[in-house]
Amino acid sequence: MKYAKLLSSLITSVSIAMSPVAFASDPPPLSAVSAAASMSYFFVGGQYVGESGKQVMQGAMYVEVLRPKTVSQPYPLVLFHGAAQTGTNWLGTPDGRPGWAQYFLERGYVVYMVDQPARGRSAWHPELDGKLRNFSAPALEKLFTATRELGTWPQAKAHSQWPGSGRMGDPVFDAFYATQVEFLASNAETQKLVQEAGAALLDRIGPAILLTHSQAGAFGWLIADARPSLVKGIIAVEPLGPPFRDAVLGDAKARPWGPTDIKITYDPPVTSPDEIALMQQEKPDAAGLSPCWLQKQPARKLANLTKTPVLIVAAEASYHAVYDHCTAAYLKQAGVPAEFLRLEDVGVKGNGHMVMLEKNNLDVARVLLEWAAKSIK
Repeated sequence: MKYAKLLSSLITSVSIAMSPVAFASDPPPLSAVSAAASMSYFFVGGQYVGESGKQVMQGAMYVEVLRPKTVSQPYPLVLFHGAAQTGTNWLGTPDGRPGWAQYFLERGYVVYMVDQPARGRSAWHPELDGKLRNFSAPALEKLFTATRELGTWPQAKAHSQWPGSGRMGDPVFDAFYATQVEFLASNAETQKLVQEAGAALLDRIGPAILLTHSQAGAFGWLIADARPSLVKGIIAVEPLGPPFRDAVLGDAKARPWGPTDIKITYDPPVTSPDEIALMQQEKPDAAGLSPCWLQKQPARKLANLTKTPVLIVAAEASYHAVYDHCTAAYLKQAGVPAEFLRLEDVGVKGNGHMVMLEKNNLDVARVLLEWAAKSIK
């Protein structure tokens, strides 16, 4: 009898500890796939490493391809997700609405979506690739979904576009957090892998427009550096930044090459990032913004990006609103034809960092394509 009571108590305790998460009752429809004339996938990049007889392929990148019923755009869009995300970011929203992939397909773009090397459907080898990290649910509540209540930067209170409360236990948040995966802890290692695989992708598909988000911002600059003739334009949505030093979430030195953690081509040439002479603004451009780190004059140019149209987009309520202007200013100083856009300035208000998932996600997508139609030839 004692054993039965103990077992019953143990089962009850485990049931409470393992209680199911309240996911949304219906999964998001695969509207992007139904809008496509065809869907396929392939892998690019990677190389065999290891001793003879035990080789494995490291660095290959999964690429999913959606083709519209009628291709009306001259260049495809290649979508690079950010930290802890995968290519599912683009297929739909956690509350079941159409995602950016469907929107782009309906406007005649071929769409390529990747899972970064060592992420998602791209193999991670524990004995070869670096350490992994992840984001806790409370961290994402603060940074992405419940910033009106939890955000500590001045713009956070304007956040109104997340669908739901943005807190654990809300079905939309739970569906979103379930998509989060481990990712390489080292930005430098990540950037090296993606630059190599991204260059291999463009070698295979030809000229394209790169659309990057968050951590992937550095990928756009690096892939264009490696294949300047094949990158027809870059749309950088809240890209990794600002140059040289963290902001909002810390004040540590970061991105020693300016917009990247690994070497990028400067003119005059630079063999060490210590050769880049820097200065910080004496005061920020406006209240609530970070002062920017820029080059001392005469500024070196980012030699392989001087003919690449770039759009950098910041959302009204995101922590990136504090510093994305610094990334744009640095690129422009380095000779890159970069434009900076705050979404609220074109009437798209209330967004946080995960703009492709928020209630007005298609309004944001419209703004991006309007710029592409005007600026990319």
